[in-house]
Amino acid sequence: MEEVKVHGFWASPFSHRVIWALKLKGVKYEYIEEDLQNKSQLLLQYNPIHKKVPVLVHGGKPVVESLVILEYIEETWPENPLVPEDAYEKAMARFWIKFAEEKGCTCFNPFFLTGEAQEKTIEEAMEVLKIVEDRGLGDKKFFGGEAIGLVDITFGLFGYWLECFGEEVGVKLLEPSILPRFCAWVQNFKEVAVIKETLPDRKKYMAYCKCLREKLMTNSAK
Repeated sequence: MEEVKVHGFWASPFSHRVIWALKLKGVKYEYIEEDLQNKSQLLLQYNPIHKKVPVLVHGGKPVVESLVILEYIEETWPENPLVPEDAYEKAMARFWIKFAEEKGCTCFNPFFLTGEAQEKTIEEAMEVLKIVEDRGLGDKKFFGGEAIGLVDITFGLFGYWLECFGEEVGVKLLEPSILPRFCAWVQNFKEVAVIKETLPDRKKYMAYCKCLREKLMTNSAK
């Protein structure tokens, strides 16, 4: 079997997407932690356009961008499939993956603003989450039913990461009384063994959230 390596960053939900998919597939890999303030020459060589993580290196060939990597993993290791076989269900999965990618930033915007601007973005974030609650999940345990799949992996950043940022900033988007099905999904997702064992240490990640927020808000004020 050709060597598999992952260049990632411990706090990045996009890096975790790749790790989760590989673990669920049972693919052995070597993980290389990157210092995003001092990126390795290998990272710059493998991803010269965007210069960011994650990067999957399979047999010496790099694949970049988390969703592209997830597609590559699914096609390269078809065992333990993470997308439905049915053509229609597969199309729906692709739709929600695209939705998550397009709307993800909307749900994190409130954490980097204050005042009226923050209130507006909270409303926008809640609209997105409500769509996912009503149209994406319905009454299912996971997006595809009873088993975790690629859509769940893609939406992973909407769970643990939203919780931590919300706790740090004091903006709670994931309220069970408002989003009962989505909040239940978050808990189910975090209890999957592969997910549970790889989530960042909460205390460490909360400190990272604080530093990141302060840095971004300082830069935006200049």
